[in-house]
Amino acid sequence: MFLRVEDIGERRLVGIKIRTSIAENRNRELWQTFKPLARTVRGRASTDFYSVEVFDEAATFENFTPETQFEKWAAVDVSNFDNVPSEMETLTLSGEYAVFLHTGLPSDFPATSRYIFGEWIPASEYAVDQRPHFEIMTADYLPDDPEATEEIYVPVIKRKS
Repeated sequence: MFLRVEDIGERRLVGIKIRTSIAENRNRELWQTFKPLARTVRGRASTDFYSVEVFDEAATFENFTPETQFEKWAAVDVSNFDNVPSEMETLTLSGEYAVFLHTGLPSDFPATSRYIFGEWIPASEYAVDQRPHFEIMTADYLPDDPEATEEIYVPVIKRKS
């Protein structure tokens, strides 16, 4: 479900990343490694968790396949980068994003993705921009809960007329 288009300002994230693909699906490994480390992050701006995808410039919606490799982050937002734990890296997000709500299991996400990229984007005044995509999950998010919700942020730019 589409919620809004929002300029997110500047969000500073601290986390860990891996190289993966949808077919490989190393999400569980990434989050099992990150969750204990998240407790060591000082200066958190919220209790939320960020799942970020950084796609290579060559990756487009048209040529994206389940085997396409990308950078996957597990992160938290912080007010500054003053106390970054040594085993973590930083990432800054900014710009305009279309925000959607996904409710359900991770296995239900392909339907949400088809709506975003197959229906909403083509019918909107926006195109997908070449910046990180991300999802925000609350601290009590449970991936095996069929009622779990997460906000999906897709980077957008206005189409040229």
